[in-house]
Amino acid sequence: MNDKYASQDASHEQPEIPSQSASIDENPQILKGWDSFWSRVTRLGLADVALRVGSALVTISLVGVVIWVMKDFFLTGDMAASSSEPMGFGAGGENAQGVELPSYSGVGQVEGLSRSVEAHTPEEVASRYDFIQYTVVEGDSIWAIAEKFNITPESILWCNYDTLYDNPAAIYPGQVLSIPPTNGVVYTWHEGDGLNGVASGLGVAPEDIIDWPGNNLSADTVGDYAHPNIAVGTQIFAPGASKAFLDWTASLFTRDEAASSSSLWGEGKCAPVVGGFTGTGTYQWPSSEHTISGFEYSPEINHWGIDIGGDTGNPIYATDSGVVVYAGWSAVGYGNVIAIDHGQNAAGQTVQSVYAHLSAINVSCGASVFQGNVIGYMGSTGNSTGPHLHFELIIGSTKVNPHVYLGE
Repeated sequence: MNDKYASQDASHEQPEIPSQSASIDENPQILKGWDSFWSRVTRLGLADVALRVGSALVTISLVGVVIWVMKDFFLTGDMAASSSEPMGFGAGGENAQGVELPSYSGVGQVEGLSRSVEAHTPEEVASRYDFIQYTVVEGDSIWAIAEKFNITPESILWCNYDTLYDNPAAIYPGQVLSIPPTNGVVYTWHEGDGLNGVASGLGVAPEDIIDWPGNNLSADTVGDYAHPNIAVGTQIFAPGASKAFLDWTASLFTRDEAASSSSLWGEGKCAPVVGGFTGTGTYQWPSSEHTISGFEYSPEINHWGIDIGGDTGNPIYATDSGVVVYAGWSAVGYGNVIAIDHGQNAAGQTVQSVYAHLSAINVSCGASVFQGNVIGYMGSTGNSTGPHLHFELIIGSTKVNPHVYLGE
């Protein structure tokens, strides 16, 4: 029995497996070269880097193979799908016909950016012609409000004349302003006005006024342009219009003139003065602070001075020697105001300076002051959104840019 199984084992002997040493002996040069290369890599400290690079290359190769195989697979699937019969709608049958749909043309391709679709609610569309009532808050300025509503500062002044009187510094917290839907002028209709004359004075055509939906006018109801059917006191909006500003501080007066022309200013007007100090022709900074707050010299919006920021109570100095010709409350939104006449310059032009929104006045009418004297204190009186000094310098009949004469 043992011989039997022994013979079977002998007949099923496994083939001899070549040993590893035999394989190594067959390629000694390759392995020696590899060992030498790997030893150098190891000595250089690059073994870990080499393994990482090798792994990355193997991974990239495998991904490439997968993409190549899947590309052929999807291409075959697309070709098969395109060769299938179209399916009809409804109950099928041998005679069922596929419904041919029109091709989608889409939006034509053009150069540049596509225009996005803008959705507007009915309320938004209707409000295009409405005025917005805006309440001024602390720190506001005409510029900031205009930027908020994407209109010009001038338009805010022109649409709020009865509130601001063309004075951009006349705003104050809590004040309500009418914000137009676009740039333009609000005009109050007067007895005897003609549509042609009003439109011409505002720089627009009569049709611009009639066609503005917010005015509720039409050519049929207006009638004769020379005698239009527009009630006295009606406020109309002229889109795109403009007009000249009223300059409230243009009525300054010299020391030796009667002060009747100062009635636009208020009760701080002074009686004529004979003699007194005259200026040196040089001008010093009128405040202990040098920061411009909110308003620069901007004739385009009727702001003919600079607004110097600071704190209530900061001293205000006479920019040059002269005589006080106004000291008191302003009737046009400037609060407590001082005006100094500095006499004539070398060119024979009268020079004057104005200091507004003061918390307190330290001089009296007719007083002579030296350059640098403390004449008052910074404040926020009148129409103002915060403590500052509104300072103007007038040479001859021109309100000049104070920066040119004061320096920095």
